[in-house]
Formats: sequence, structure tokens, C-alpha cells
Amino acid sequence: MAEPSIETTSSEGLTQHRFIDPRTLMSIKHLELRAKVVVEGFWNGLHRSPYHGFSVEFTEYRQYTPGDDPRYLDWKLYARSDRYYIKKFEDETNLRCFLLMDRSRSMEFGSEGFSKQDYANTLAATLGYFLSRQGDAVGLMSFDEVIQEYMPARNRPGHLRQLMQTLEKPCQGESTDIKKPIKRIMDLIKSRGLIVLISDFLAPLDELEDNLATLTAYGHEVQVFHILDPAERHFTFEEAIQFEDQETGQLMYVDPATAKRGYMEQMENHLEKLKNACDKSGIGYTLLTTDQPLEKGLFDFLKARIHRGRAVQRKAHAG
Repeated sequence: MAEPSIETTSSEGLTQHRFIDPRTLMSIKHLELRAKVVVEGFWNGLHRSPYHGFSVEFTEYRQYTPGDDPRYLDWKLYARSDRYYIKKFEDETNLRCFLLMDRSRSMEFGSEGFSKQDYANTLAATLGYFLSRQGDAVGLMSFDEVIQEYMPARNRPGHLRQLMQTLEKPCQGESTDIKKPIKRIMDLIKSRGLIVLISDFLAPLDELEDNLATLTAYGHEVQVFHILDPAERHFTFEEAIQFEDQETGQLMYVDPATAKRGYMEQMENHLEKLKNACDKSGIGYTLLTTDQPLEKGLFDFLKARIHRGRAVQRKAHAG
């Protein structure tokens, strides 16, 4: 049977009932164990599902394209899948990844029994755990209005554990300033790499498009994960309540019945502006609410990387 094409594969098409409910996952106190549970459960689900070829293609092979040396074709895999695949070489698989983590106070909000920060940390830990297993180097930069923590991208014993411990540190800052970490990353990373930006993006987006475009102009591959609480995304509040801006401390009394329409209009405009900024720069964008399984984030991450790799191959052969 032919391997399925990733273009027709979606996270909804996977065995959804095998995904872990985020509340259950967050009950695991150890961050690295959470990440391990997500990654191993995700791969096991793929290997048991019709999308097994997705994991095979990403972890071990890439599809044959005209110009590749036919001596490296895997004929056994061809016999099983009726498709031509070539074993990846070491220099094709190893990369340097930086996780850019928003640590501002707005990330502490949560209506699901845990905060956006808990969810974002688990997503970052999951990606870090997965990439480390692939032999890739992973680094970390956390920020609010200033840069808080920096770890260079490495893949050596003890580095992943240190990264997990850094992720577990509590938020310290107030507001969000995405410009500073992006500028600092450009100063630090001299060779092309993968940059994963994780934030609730509850900040003005006026200069974000130019900053993201600069990253891609330097040759970096960029993936954005937009993390929101479902109460923020859909304004599920029903009773009049006093809100406190977690970044400014400002108090505001709100009647949901009268405020919801205006709030939702502003939210949709904000989301559209952010997605358009990513699209214009060829950046992968994923919106995740904290009630969604972490496996969706990992799936979208892998799918974006495969699409990116195919686009680069097409461009190279066209040239």
C-alpha cells in the first residue's frame, strides 16, 4: 500500500481519542516526563495509524527527487510503499534550534486548572525532547520586556535536563517585548537554524512583521506557536466580573453581555494580523488553545518542517 501524502494529512485525521487531555498531562509534575509521554505517545499513535509513513519520512528518509543519486534508494521501503525514498545523510538531519519563550505575566493566566505558561513550557519541552532524540542541538531564550535566560544550542549529556530546569522557572517580568529577543537571536546565531517562537502575543504587533521578515531574510526557518487560553480566545465569561491586566495591574469592571462583541472583533483582527505577518514571511503559524492536546502542536511542527524541506528541494532543483 502506498504511503499517504502529508498534504492530505491533518491532526484531526489522527486517532484523536489516543491524544492526552491537557489537564491529565499537567497532573504530571515532572516537565521532562510530560514531554516524554507526549512524544512517545505521539509516535506510537502514528505507527499504529494510517499515517505511519509520515513518521518514517521525517525521521529516516526523504522522498527521491530528480538529480538524487539512485545508488542510495531504499528498495525495501519501495517494495512496501510503492514510493522512492532515499536515506537521509547526517548533514541533512542535524540542525540547531532555538526556542524563544514568552515569560511575561500575561502567560500566567489560566482557566483550565493550569496557566498558559505551563502549557507553553510543556510544548517547548516536547519539541526539545523530540529534537534532542533526533540528534539536533536545542537552545533556549526566555524573555518578557527584557531577555531573561539564554542557553546556547547544544546536544550533549545533561543539556536537555538543564533546559527543562530553565523552563520550569517562574515568570518574572511584566510586559512583552518581542523585538529584543529577535534582535538578540540575530546577533547570536551566525549560521542558519530553526527558531520556534512561543507566546500569547498579547502585545502590539506593529513591528512584528518586519522583525519576522528579518529572521527569514537571514535564512532562518521560523515557526510561531500562538498560545491562548480558551476563555481569552472565545470570551466565555458569563457573569459581570472585575478583570486585572496582569502586565499593567490596571483594574477594569466588565459586563460580558455588552463587552463580548467588541472583544471578539478585536481578537479576530489581532489573530488575522498576526497570521498575515507570518504568511508574508513564509513562517509557519499555529494557534493553540490550552484545552487542545499537545500532540497537535508536535504534529503541526513536523508537518511544517516537511513542507519546508520539500519547498527547499524544489527550489534547488529548479535552480
